[in-house]
Amino acid sequence: MRYLLPLFLFLLTVVNLAGQNQAGTLEGTVTFVTSQNVYVKFSSTEKIRTGDTLFVKQGETVVPALIVKALSSISCVCAPVSDLVLKVSDKILFRPSMAAAAAKEETVPVPVVNPPAPATQPAIVPGPDTTTSVKPSGYRKKQQIRGFVNLSSFSGFTNYSSGNLQSEKLTFSLSARNIGNTNLSVETYMSYIQNDKQVTENSNSVFNKLKIYNLDIAYDFGKRATLVFGRKINPKLSNMGSNDGIQFELKFKPLSIGIIAGFRPDYKDYGFNSSLLQYGAYLFNEYIGKKGFMQSTLAFINQTNSGNTDRRYFYLQHVNSLVKNLTFFGSADIDIYGKEFNSADSTYTTTSSPKLTNLYLSLSYRILRRLGITLSYSDRQNVIYYETYKTYLETLLDNPSLHGYNLQVNYSPVNKLSIGATGSYRTSSQDPKPTENIYVYLTYSEIPGIKTGVTVSTIFLRTGYLNGKIYSAGLSKDIAAGKLYLGLTYRYVDYHYFNTEIIPTYQNMGEFSLTWRIIRKLSLSAYYEGTFEKINTYQRLYAQINWGF
Repeated sequence: MRYLLPLFLFLLTVVNLAGQNQAGTLEGTVTFVTSQNVYVKFSSTEKIRTGDTLFVKQGETVVPALIVKALSSISCVCAPVSDLVLKVSDKILFRPSMAAAAAKEETVPVPVVNPPAPATQPAIVPGPDTTTSVKPSGYRKKQQIRGFVNLSSFSGFTNYSSGNLQSEKLTFSLSARNIGNTNLSVETYMSYIQNDKQVTENSNSVFNKLKIYNLDIAYDFGKRATLVFGRKINPKLSNMGSNDGIQFELKFKPLSIGIIAGFRPDYKDYGFNSSLLQYGAYLFNEYIGKKGFMQSTLAFINQTNSGNTDRRYFYLQHVNSLVKNLTFFGSADIDIYGKEFNSADSTYTTTSSPKLTNLYLSLSYRILRRLGITLSYSDRQNVIYYETYKTYLETLLDNPSLHGYNLQVNYSPVNKLSIGATGSYRTSSQDPKPTENIYVYLTYSEIPGIKTGVTVSTIFLRTGYLNGKIYSAGLSKDIAAGKLYLGLTYRYVDYHYFNTEIIPTYQNMGEFSLTWRIIRKLSLSAYYEGTFEKINTYQRLYAQINWGF
């Protein structure tokens, strides 16, 4: 019986293939984030208008995230419409049909599967219009309630010895801002997952199936103070992860001071764990100029396990766009607690010497209106929680750095045509060879006459154990005045291994997706992917039904 749900949803989707054509999906990239605005870059904003809604993909569901406040030829200044935590390099979606529907009715989540548009390059946008954030005299907070319920099913079929897989997932999301036009807000995002492989688990914890990613209550004390209680990721401390407890922030423009205290989610099942106490404080500063802005965060975090220090570190983040057409983003973790192993007596010595654990630097430059380039560098080590990992701490102390370089170039010679390339290089002392990756794509968002988007791409991959090539071509089309979305993709995979005992891998992959907006707030989608090798085959079927409110 459990295989009937995906089959029924898939068949129900296919019966509505008819109607007019629409333009395809546009994909943008978050370039920077402030306390009030989010900046998004597209290859072109020709079809985007002030007041349009932009969306973000959560799993296989697209939910509303931003409202466009101002725009240039390739960039948008946006205001958040929910408490989703967005960060630099996150992907943002815009589809004309979705924007038109959102303009006529309440914004609701619309599921979509595998939008075909390629990744784009971050770029500078004009500085925010500070007048848009000024509240008029007599402003009163207005209640805003939105959310969705999503039921999905995943089926995996193979003739390989691993066997088939079946799982169902129920997701609930709610954001209730300014309940009853007051300063009280509530939000939650949780999922319940039923997997046929879970019958072998020994733990009886409810959190093996129930995953609570967000569940909090917030209260604004006027315009200067906010108190949050529950599980929440602080957008100014996103690197810290979720906190089960309290968060309090005071605003003294341009400065904000915050404290956070509570518990880390359990590292085994993401449930509640009162042994993982954590606390910290942060200082946030934002400067907005005529041509850009500057934003800085400095935080101190202390994390424990059963009363003993697990990790202690500083977190720094800086974003700067004050120089025209140039954007800098940097973040760093500096650990100030560690242990050294003494091989002579097999003991550990506690240290407090600063150690750079993670470093990320990104520089984006818009050379021309249609040409952008981004260079990034990362230097990171695996984070060690000394109490959590103490049973095998000796093997973790030898923790080499992983260095990575990434270069992205995006060029749009004419409207609707985008060409880009991404090259990355990653190396570690433990790797036999560096990992090298080159991705090249070309996309045309709307072919004249048939109004169909097309994307072709190639990936060249070289790692410590294989050389690989992946060739891909895909089509996308909106049908029935935005009621139905169709995607079709073919990929060819060619892997050659350095170990001569392993035969090369050749795969033919086909993807087919349909999304049907049944009525205003009810939508259904289905996605099929088949991987065919000389001997083995792998087939995946994903289907979901989504109701927004």
